[in-house]
Amino acid sequence: MAETRASRPILAGVGCYLVWGFAPLFFQAIFQMGVGSWEILAHRSLWAAPVALVFVVWAGQIRQVQAVLRKPSVMAGLALSALLIGANWSLYIWAVNVGKVLETSLGYYLTPLLNVLAGVVIFRERLDRTARIAIALAALGVAMQAIALGHIPWISLTLAFTFGAYGVVRKLVAADAQTGLFVECLFLAVPSAVYLAFLPHGGHFGSAAPVTLWLLACGPVTAVPLVLFSWVVRRIPMSTLGFLQFIGPTVAFAIGLAEGEAFTPLRALSFAMIWGGAVVYAFGAWRKHQAPVVAT
Repeated sequence: MAETRASRPILAGVGCYLVWGFAPLFFQAIFQMGVGSWEILAHRSLWAAPVALVFVVWAGQIRQVQAVLRKPSVMAGLALSALLIGANWSLYIWAVNVGKVLETSLGYYLTPLLNVLAGVVIFRERLDRTARIAIALAALGVAMQAIALGHIPWISLTLAFTFGAYGVVRKLVAADAQTGLFVECLFLAVPSAVYLAFLPHGGHFGSAAPVTLWLLACGPVTAVPLVLFSWVVRRIPMSTLGFLQFIGPTVAFAIGLAEGEAFTPLRALSFAMIWGGAVVYAFGAWRKHQAPVVAT
């Protein structure tokens, strides 16, 4: 039973990264209905708030929300995390809708490396030899992807920094997953509502049932994986979280390939290097788990 409870954060992490991996298809579908990237972002921010409130009520954390609202230091931390995730969303939605899915996947391959670095530097986590080899392989693979692009991968670097920094801030801020997400959504919902109010004819929302339902779906598609992520990030080491994050960009990478984005031999080699690092790390973790416990 204890082992089952210990595996729950891992399973939750896998779930949220699978949702994020398939997210390009979701936002591309809305974009193809004629909705611009900024309008998609605004609806994503706006409808995430009521969904996050449902999680707060379900978890019985209304009083925790009230307590957080009275703590300026916690509010400042959540304002920073809201700014980081809002910047990440805006760049990501634009990128997947202009044929840059592979560059977004590169950004989220970089993010685990930043999480591992944060785990060592900020949270004093220790890495064994196997983990260091895995990180070196993954870092080499990511560098090769950047070379394959032929220019500084500013989209990838910005996505990696904003989401990596978001994870660090959420780990440091003293707020539970549901409470923190709801407050973050409140910070983002206000400017989003103002933006939508000034769109000609109110934008696409309400213009037709299909597009309206897709825009409403932005709420759960946004809030559910973020709740899982915020819950997971406070329960497992940043280094472990870092390697779970290879799931999302791998799915996105496959989507980019399927949509016909350029794929060179160098990119193929870099992909192999990255997953070589993930396999080495997974093998090291498995071997450590299988090692017999020595009585003292």
